[in-house]
Amino acid sequence: MRIGQGFDVHQFEQGRPLIIGGVDIPHSMGLAGHSDADVLLHAISDALLGAVGEGDIGKHFPDTDPKYKDADSKKLLQHCYGLVKAKGFTLGNLDATIICQKPKMAPYISTMNATIACLLESEVVNINIKATTTEALGFVGREEGIAAQAVVLLKKDDN
Repeated sequence: MRIGQGFDVHQFEQGRPLIIGGVDIPHSMGLAGHSDADVLLHAISDALLGAVGEGDIGKHFPDTDPKYKDADSKKLLQHCYGLVKAKGFTLGNLDATIICQKPKMAPYISTMNATIACLLESEVVNINIKATTTEALGFVGREEGIAAQAVVLLKKDDN
């Protein structure tokens, strides 16, 4: 078994869509980033890469490479999971937290769980996404951005 942990943060920016967990969320601002800035999928990708000793998403998808401009983070996550499988592991479970003051994430959590389960070739029961606020403290509390953290447990593939 292997454990990986990931964290990401992006600031809000006008004129961009807000995509979290592969789900489009209606909001007045999106997140700034070289890719689509899906803070949750980036944290999960980092957790997967860390669990198999493959560095982080900056190593695999550098923001200096124009081919990743506005990249779909779902595809980046699938690439990372491909590296996990190539090393002989599969997902045991994923636990992740979105840290954001607004918008409220609760209406979108079940769709995120299903989307991520599909991307990671897993059952939804193995995916747990939750959200919290910072009680109006810090940059998240001031609604300047969103953070996410993720932990994955990988198991050796028996096949």
